[in-house]
Amino acid sequence: MGAVERIAKILRTDKDFVYAVEKRLSSVTGKGGVFEKIIFENDARIKDRLERLRVPNEARAKDVYDALISKVESHDSMLCSGTGINKCSMPSDFERTVEIAKKVAKIPKGYFMKMEKAAELLMKEPPRRILAYLKYETVDEMLAKEDIIEVLAALRFVEGSDWLNSTFFPQYASLTPDDFEERDVEIRALSEKWNKYAKIFVMKKWHNVSHLKEFGILFVIPVSLGISGELLRMLNLIFHYTHEIPFYSDIFRKIAEKPETFSENLQSLLRGDTLDKRYPDDDKSNWLVIQRYLAKEDENDWRLFVPHINPEALHWSRAEDDLEASANELGRFGHELRFWNDLDWVGDYFRDESGNNVLVSFDLVDTVMGLVKKHERVKFLYHHQEALWNKIFIEYFGEPQLEEYAKSYILKGHFEI
Repeated sequence: MGAVERIAKILRTDKDFVYAVEKRLSSVTGKGGVFEKIIFENDARIKDRLERLRVPNEARAKDVYDALISKVESHDSMLCSGTGINKCSMPSDFERTVEIAKKVAKIPKGYFMKMEKAAELLMKEPPRRILAYLKYETVDEMLAKEDIIEVLAALRFVEGSDWLNSTFFPQYASLTPDDFEERDVEIRALSEKWNKYAKIFVMKKWHNVSHLKEFGILFVIPVSLGISGELLRMLNLIFHYTHEIPFYSDIFRKIAEKPETFSENLQSLLRGDTLDKRYPDDDKSNWLVIQRYLAKEDENDWRLFVPHINPEALHWSRAEDDLEASANELGRFGHELRFWNDLDWVGDYFRDESGNNVLVSFDLVDTVMGLVKKHERVKFLYHHQEALWNKIFIEYFGEPQLEEYAKSYILKGHFEI
């Protein structure tokens, strides 16, 4: 099977379609043999990692998958030992994790909603559950005594998505660039007083890290998931958001140049709108910009099988670089954590016990998510497949151009090559 056919199989798309993509991109750039290069690198990385895992090349899919899971658990234990974090069981563990992330991440100032405006929105639409939980009569009284950043973070898990979408977010329709300012990103572990509601949120979402990109807030809920691999997953997720928030901040800054469409575009970005329109075949190659993981909602969404770039996959790739840097910063385990470097787009088919071909992702995020859902026997592949689409684009045009195109065309939803 040739390189194009193999990539098409991994991406679950038609090989003739991928041949057309290769023909167009080669014609535009003058680069040949790109798909062969990707497959060569893919195979070389898999061979190297299987050797490190002491798993034979002809191993069954379950053996490969289990070995990757075990590697995550081993690296998580190393991180716990090296950082002194006791399995995320104490409030100080979460604070320590945040401090490590702050030390490693290089986060620029961003363009975010002013806190004065945030307070105004809270007063116009009071968060009743939060007020009752904290035993305040009014928003004025609450904000005089509470940290507004913690209150805003709590909107996610106390008030809930229905209230946010139907009551709070509609106020954004009146926002203007004057409601935004340049300031630092806030990263913090929330206080334990939110844990009553936070525990419900964490057990439902299976993560304890979230963010509010329009406010430049990244927060950790001090609630343990009680699963192995937790520290590795939490630190990686924090690093992911330290790239996602500045990415969107740059776009907020750009759309502010046209005040008349600012609020409309801002709301589109925060909703994660993605174009749902097919384009006829022609001599050019149409690429979508998909700003969220559609496979979480529908693994057969047609947009997953056409050329596209995904900024989420770019943020994860950079987060894995930060993960290695965090270990180097502590003076330990940097070499070990390099195991996951540049594996986000790597994967292949292995035989299962019945002799069927099963796709195995070597991506760290897919592996960690598989560990979270191990008891349900759920395997994740979509981070790897999105990263592979990015890899194809990067091989022809480079990572800086992928980021530039993602920012420039995210609202339009597509571009032509």
